[in-house]
Amino acid sequence: AAWGGGVMLSDKLKYLTKGIERSDSVAWNIHKMSGAGIQCSAFVVKEKGFLEKCNAYRAEYLFQPDKIYDTSFDIGDRTIQCGRKNDVLKLWMMWKGRGDKAMGARIEKAFDLAAYLTEKLKSTEGFRLVLPEFQCTNISFWYIPPRLRGKQETTEWWEEVGKVAPAIKGRMMLKGSIMISYQPLSSKGLVNFFRVIIANPVCERSDMDFIVDEIINLGQDL
Repeated sequence: AAWGGGVMLSDKLKYLTKGIERSDSVAWNIHKMSGAGIQCSAFVVKEKGFLEKCNAYRAEYLFQPDKIYDTSFDIGDRTIQCGRKNDVLKLWMMWKGRGDKAMGARIEKAFDLAAYLTEKLKSTEGFRLVLPEFQCTNISFWYIPPRLRGKQETTEWWEEVGKVAPAIKGRMMLKGSIMISYQPLSSKGLVNFFRVIIANPVCERSDMDFIVDEIINLGQDL
């Protein structure tokens, strides 16, 4: 749930986390898809007292047991941060300001744009998806320039394809039009491919169209 935990806030999409209750622990980076200010994360464990058993040092100069108030409020021994940043305040203020409905709507819009981009890539010549379907909003794909289309897909051919994304990324940066990451996945034998991460709530379908058109404009002569 580090990236996609925000789906739990959507009645439409929360089915994607079905079975999460069987996990011993769950990490949710709320500064990612849910849009909280960096850094804001939650790490939840099933076993009560587990984090305290892992992290507690019982430093007597910090957590005196004979204070006049309930010392269970001294939560420093439950975290590796001890002095801990008050990340939960960012989440509380954001959730209070948006409410449940808007928190869920933000996630649903990202998924809608991801589905739109996926279909756009499927129907546009020169693009190939790394996976035929996606469960989240990270969409990975190759752009195959005209000179490489219709050729036998040998090792040498894939080596040429692997040079395309870095070249287009360089042109994007020099032009200042888009910033999209690319990466190989050597463990799976995959050469460099683009990876579009959709999370920005101000993006629209027209922005997805622009991504595709700009990659074509910048890469068709490679």
